[in-house]
Amino acid sequence: MPKLFISLAAVTLLLSACSEQGQQSQETTTDTTKTNYTMLPDRQAFQDTISGTATDLYVLKNSNDMAVAITNFGGRIVSMLVPDKSGNMTDVVIGYDNLSAYVDGPETYFGALIGRYGNRIANGNFTIDGQNYEMANNNGPNTLHGGNKGFQAVAWEAKQPDDQTLVLNYLSDDMEEGFPGNLSTQVTYTLTDDNALHIAYEATTDKTTVVNLTNHAYFNLNGEGSGSITDHVLQFKADAYTPVDSTLIPTGEIAPVDSTPFDFREPTRIGERIDAEVEQIAHGGGYDHNMVLATDEASDSLKWAAGILGDQTGIYMEVLTEEPGVQFYAGNFMRGANTLKSGAKDDYRTAFCLETQHFPDSPNQPNFPSTVLNPGDTYQTRTTYRFSTKE
Repeated sequence: MPKLFISLAAVTLLLSACSEQGQQSQETTTDTTKTNYTMLPDRQAFQDTISGTATDLYVLKNSNDMAVAITNFGGRIVSMLVPDKSGNMTDVVIGYDNLSAYVDGPETYFGALIGRYGNRIANGNFTIDGQNYEMANNNGPNTLHGGNKGFQAVAWEAKQPDDQTLVLNYLSDDMEEGFPGNLSTQVTYTLTDDNALHIAYEATTDKTTVVNLTNHAYFNLNGEGSGSITDHVLQFKADAYTPVDSTLIPTGEIAPVDSTPFDFREPTRIGERIDAEVEQIAHGGGYDHNMVLATDEASDSLKWAAGILGDQTGIYMEVLTEEPGVQFYAGNFMRGANTLKSGAKDDYRTAFCLETQHFPDSPNQPNFPSTVLNPGDTYQTRTTYRFSTKE
């Protein structure tokens, strides 16, 4: 894993450079007085200019030495250092150690903010008020994660007001990737002292449009490069899921999880039923499905959605969200095509994603919760990833 060793002269140069960037509080990103920060990628490997916007690597840190490294290129979570049950810092997010790999690598979604529409839209089109809109079919016959140039492929304006907060802004122009309206988007990452990363999303538009924002972090709670995630133990607060067709578009049904491989209402190994010989598992090559969260709490409240335990480290991650669903992806399409920060490959099922969201293809599914955003309204949603340990 690349390590950052900084001489006194180098620190002086870096602090000088930071003072010239008045909008950024970057002094903290190069602090190596505590051992865990040496595990982070080299900040300089993320410094460039893309479409006129400077890119960088920002580090959030709390009083427990937890650290989260984020680049404003795609708003990506690059690293997340969390203490395991023995107190050892573990990077639980997989990714690259340099900007070029994120720009040019075959996997474009590691850790990224996803928009304008997370997940799939059938046949790359939808209709609003009788007007049809068409997007690129970048995933078979469908649109995935906002099209060819979604939010993962742009540089966001960044401000770091303090050690624990990063604010990102991006204006998506009217008809960018086929979506109507000038969409002004703000995402705020906040690292708290109870080892939780809060993500707050906000957006406004000047034309009626659809919006479904999420983050696509790939997790391995045993650490990047530690092997398969199939022995992680997962629990969802979900009584139903949305079955899909062979192109992974929902059929429109909201189906109970009872007596299916999607029943994670009690803690269950991911690998226990991941290769079950049923049609839905065959469609996804394993798990790549939207879990419908229980709605016994107010829809605008932050509700407990999932918990997952790393079997080797004892790191326990809880997901809380205001969203109605979570896309559970178990790394079925990972093929070892990418070299990660640790030097390991992204081999088959060596990471998982829990993407909080409205349901896939909601613009074409009238019985799903709506993703329509009107002028004068504000899209707001929150998700939290909270970490602790268990023996």
